[in-house]
Amino acid sequence: MGPDPQLKWVVSLMVLTQLVACYLVKDLPWKWVFFWAYAFGGCLNHSMTLAIHDISHNVAFGNKEAKWNRLFGMFANLPIGVPYATSFKKYHVDHHRYLAGDGLDVDVPTAFEGRFFHSPPRKILWLFLQPVFYILRPLYVNPKPFTSLEVINFAVQLAYDLLIYSLWGPKPVFYMIAGSMLAMGIHPISGHFIAEHYMYLKGFDTFSYYGPLNWLTFNVGYHMEHHDFPSIPGSKLPLVKKIAAEYYDHLPYHTSWVCVLWDFVFCDSLGPFARVKRKYKVAKAE
Repeated sequence: MGPDPQLKWVVSLMVLTQLVACYLVKDLPWKWVFFWAYAFGGCLNHSMTLAIHDISHNVAFGNKEAKWNRLFGMFANLPIGVPYATSFKKYHVDHHRYLAGDGLDVDVPTAFEGRFFHSPPRKILWLFLQPVFYILRPLYVNPKPFTSLEVINFAVQLAYDLLIYSLWGPKPVFYMIAGSMLAMGIHPISGHFIAEHYMYLKGFDTFSYYGPLNWLTFNVGYHMEHHDFPSIPGSKLPLVKKIAAEYYDHLPYHTSWVCVLWDFVFCDSLGPFARVKRKYKVAKAE
């Protein structure tokens, strides 16, 4: 499947929208900056992380233009406020190659997370801290050398944040970063983190969701389809389901990401430990 010709234009419009929003919040009271960071900026930034997810699969410019995909990922990263796109690509490859691999797939929570965050209040705290664990877990589970592209990503992001600060002060910078952190924690959209790979039904560790929040998340809800065909753009995944309806229509799926979060917190059988963990034999480089 070739690249998505619309993705680069949609992402560029989202970056421009967040730039305008940074200007609009610069003189607001802090309470309203916080509110709009959660209610609007967070939604857009979370959507942008899923655009970066698509870009990491080279669907913006195609597999033959890997460099342009990486650079465009850095551009999409700008409104998020924290350098993320290049490191995500580095680890997301392993998520697909070694799904739920012990010590390989950093999407799987650590033993500490499973043991400590087991009660409803602690699971709520874990959801709030989810962005922190997504940043720190790779450094513990599967540390990899820092690359030159990550240095560029860091430098570009820092320069953009400093530019926004110099133009409009601290509130727009707070708006960007707080929105990103809040929307990846307790937020309706963040339900996809739990819905995708937690065992809500024994024997199944990947689930899809076909509801309206896919419109904001580049169809990341079509997650079974995505793992079957990771090179197909998110915009084409509904077509995959339609073509192979005789297969996908018989698989379990989620109907609500909000209900997923509720069940995760209050169901005793669910928690950070409710993940499959697999052993893979990985050949060592000589």
